[in-house]
Amino acid sequence: MTQTDPTDWRRIATDGIWNNNVVLGQALALCPLLAVTATATNGLGLGLASTLVMTLSGVLVALVRGLVTPEVRIPVFILVIAVLVTLVDLAMNAWLHDLHKVLGLFIPLIVTNCAILGRAESFASRNPVLPSAFDGLMMGVGFTLVLVALGAMREIIGSATLFADASLLLGESMAFLELTLIPDYPGFLLAILPPGGFLALGFMLAGKRVIDTWRARARHRDAAPTPA
Repeated sequence: MTQTDPTDWRRIATDGIWNNNVVLGQALALCPLLAVTATATNGLGLGLASTLVMTLSGVLVALVRGLVTPEVRIPVFILVIAVLVTLVDLAMNAWLHDLHKVLGLFIPLIVTNCAILGRAESFASRNPVLPSAFDGLMMGVGFTLVLVALGAMREIIGSATLFADASLLLGESMAFLELTLIPDYPGFLLAILPPGGFLALGFMLAGKRVIDTWRARARHRDAAPTPA
């Protein structure tokens, strides 16, 4: 989106959540995606942390874009993102320690998430603060939705639970999320192993492709002239 059209909120939202989704549209951040989504709880925790970093980095990059020369913009953007990730990492270690232990190295590795740096370079560095913040928020929300959906799919198939240990990882207030769908379920180990993550992601990508094809055909039918 250009600077002359910074407030096209609907386009920003649809790009972040669906059309240009970090995972389904850009195929980025696959390493943490597949590593932490054995449960929906883990996916939600990493998604919220990534969303916070994406939103704040968009704000900060938009604020300093006029002060940074083109030659040093990438190192400056990486430094901004690294500072934000460090603050999020310390905060999670202090207040969500159990979740921090589960996510482990993947919180600091948010710094290397190409999607965050990519949005800082392609959008926040070219637009005002509010659209940049909204773009970061929507990209983060789209990423979180995929993390939670993939984690839920793998968790349900693997252990017939949903948001297991949410109260331990996210606090007692999240206990209502914990569900046991099939008592005494024997489990399906493949679903919660890395190969199961690849398979589940493949089905999600195929599903998006089918939906996009269906929507394109529907728009084509609506745009076709009515026979006399």
